[in-house]
Amino acid sequence: MNDISSIHFDFMRVVRKKFLDLMKDTEKAVVQMEEEKLFWAPNNHSNSVEVIIKHMSGNLVSRWTDFLTTDGEKTTRNRDKEFESTIETREELMEIWSDGCQVFLSALDTIKSEHLLQTIYIRNEPHTVMEAVIRSLSHTSSHVGQVIYIAKQTTTEEKWTTLSIPKKQS
Repeated sequence: MNDISSIHFDFMRVVRKKFLDLMKDTEKAVVQMEEEKLFWAPNNHSNSVEVIIKHMSGNLVSRWTDFLTTDGEKTTRNRDKEFESTIETREELMEIWSDGCQVFLSALDTIKSEHLLQTIYIRNEPHTVMEAVIRSLSHTSSHVGQVIYIAKQTTTEEKWTTLSIPKKQS
């Protein structure tokens, strides 16, 4: 295996693992919430878990559908609609989340070593494929943190199971 192939293999392995961890943490947080809390937002300037998950999914679908040949901000995406409450059930929300995640994971499967430094565009701005992957991982990570924070705020201590190492057990 040459250097670029080795870098490609390790990069893709790490990205996939970290993304799958984010998926699992999102799902573990959402399943602990009472369903009505998924649609709660603390104020008009904040988003509910529903809206955050819809936005993450919409972003992943837009960025990673035909990513080598089209701009990552698709004309078919209605980003503003992602911030409107339109979902009624946990199951529907998790299906939307799964769909966005699968688009990203499928796109990762198509990335070859020669693609890593290829230029693609997001909102008409050039990025290497590697930069775009990291950008999506970072974007998703920040929003997963929001989901977990809201889940912890809206779930009683007795019902919440930590997603990492519990306090005083490290």
